Amino acid sequence: MGSLTFVGLGLHDARDVSLRGLSVIQAADHVFLETYTSLLQGADKVAKEWGKPVVRLTRAQVEDGSMLLDAARAGSAVLCVVGDSMSATTHVELRVRAAKEGIATRLVPGASILTAAAGLLGLQSYKFGRVTTLAFPHGQYLAESPAEVIAQNRERGLHTLVLLDLDAEKGRYMSASEGTRVLLGIAKRRPELGLSADTLACAVARAGSDAPLVRAATLRELAQLDLGPPLHCLVVPGQLHDLEQEALRVLAGLPA
Repeated sequence: MGSLTFVGLGLHDARDVSLRGLSVIQAADHVFLETYTSLLQGADKVAKEWGKPVVRLTRAQVEDGSMLLDAARAGSAVLCVVGDSMSATTHVELRVRAAKEGIATRLVPGASILTAAAGLLGLQSYKFGRVTTLAFPHGQYLAESPAEVIAQNRERGLHTLVLLDLDAEKGRYMSASEGTRVLLGIAKRRPELGLSADTLACAVARAGSDAPLVRAATLRELAQLDLGPPLHCLVVPGQLHDLEQEALRVLAGLPA
């Protein structure tokens, strides 16, 4: 049996991969890249950057896993994932399948939005509760569970990282303002959740890039802001420490 290594690429482009990750990529027999869980700037140039042929996989191919496992049975295979590779349950399931077959697996961690958002805003990472993902509305259906998660975290004084939906194959990425408007729509229908237009929230754009952008304001104000190109995420703070409040004022423009 061969091996299957999951390499986290970091948050922005092909240059963010660690030296260890790059050495694993360059030594592998087969290198695969998935970009449906997140966006990698310059994904079409990774082969040139890394000096290695790279096969792009669709969501269906990753979830099926047969191409990856076939390559891993025959030699050394690498799956490159934006951010940290084990943040997605699909990748965990694929690793378990490989291990059950006797294929050696290993991980090369990468920078993740799970910690980067907190760092950019100056919030304490250990004060975050459950993470949630805000999905695009589908016709008349809109999942309200993200607002419920935010409410539960706020009751405990915890911050909430809100990831925003994307459809990489269609080039569609939810912006912070769009996500904020979705939250406001849920808040109007579910007043018992305690969210309103005056609720404090934070937006993070292009974490990991040379020019990230962060803003702290009310949901009403964030709904009107254009933070530029993707990727974006939101953070809804819980109880703020004095230092966190100062950080949001200095780093994210929170009015005094």
